[in-house]
Amino acid sequence: MTAFAHHRAEHSWGTLTWELRSVNHRYLDLQFKLPELWRGVEPALREALRQQLARGKVECALRVHSENSADTTLELNEALAQQLIAAAQQLQQRIDGAAALDPLQLLQWPGVLSQSEVDSDAVQSAILAAFSEALAELGATREREGSELRAFIEQRLQQIAAITAELRQRMPEIVTAQRHKLQQRLADLQVQLDAERLEAEVALLAQKLDVDEELDRLQTHVAEVKRVLAKGGACGRRLDFLMQELNREANTLSSKAVVSDSTAAAVELKVLIEQMREQIQNIE
Repeated sequence: MTAFAHHRAEHSWGTLTWELRSVNHRYLDLQFKLPELWRGVEPALREALRQQLARGKVECALRVHSENSADTTLELNEALAQQLIAAAQQLQQRIDGAAALDPLQLLQWPGVLSQSEVDSDAVQSAILAAFSEALAELGATREREGSELRAFIEQRLQQIAAITAELRQRMPEIVTAQRHKLQQRLADLQVQLDAERLEAEVALLAQKLDVDEELDRLQTHVAEVKRVLAKGGACGRRLDFLMQELNREANTLSSKAVVSDSTAAAVELKVLIEQMREQIQNIE
C-alpha cells in the first residue's frame, strides 16, 4: 500500500532523519539506505518492519548529521587551563618584556583539550527509536488509505448486490419472454409441435438460462469479501482470490445472457469487479 513517513530527531550530538516509502508489491521487499557507519543496525530494522508489514516494497533511508564530521566533540579541561593561566601570569610579572600568553599554545598543553567520541550505543538506540516513530507514522498513513479503499470496495459490493438481486428478480420474466419468442419462431416457420415436445424444449431452454447457482455464488463471494474486510489485518491475497471467483461467475452469467439487459448486467458486474481488483493490488 502506498504510504510515506518522515521523522526527524534532534540530539546533543546531532540530528538524524528517517524517510520511509512503501508501494504495492506481491511480497515484502525491504530496501535500506544507511550510512556505512551504522550498517550494523539493519538486522534489527528489518525485524521491526517484518513485525508490522506483510506485503509491499518499502524503501528506508537514514541520514545522520553530527555536529562535526568525525562524530567527536572537543572538551576543555577548564581547571587545568586556569592553573596554566595563573602560572603564566606569575611568570609574566617576573620577566620584563614577556610576550602575551598565546591561547593556541595553551590549548596544546597535554590534558587541556581532549576529544570525546559520541557514544555509538546511544546513537544506535536513537536510530532505532526514531525508526519506530517513522514506522508508526507509516502505519497511520497506510491505515488512512486502507479506510478509503475499504469504503471504495464496499460501495462496489453494494452495486454488485443490487445488480444480482435485480437480475434474480427478472429471470422468470426473461424465461417467459424466451418461451414466447420460441413459440413465435415456430409459428413463423409453420412448425407444429405437440404440447409435450414444446414443454420439453421450453424446459431445456430454461435450464440453459438458469443462473441461480451463479447468482448464489456471487452473493456468497460478496458476503465473504465483506467479512474479510471487517476482519482486517493482512488480507490482500485473500481478496485477490475472491476477485477471481467473482469474475468467474460474472463470465458465466455473460455466457448465459440471451437478452440485452442480462448482457449489460454481466458487463457491469465485470467492470465493478475489475475496479475492485485494481485497488486490491494496493492492499497488504
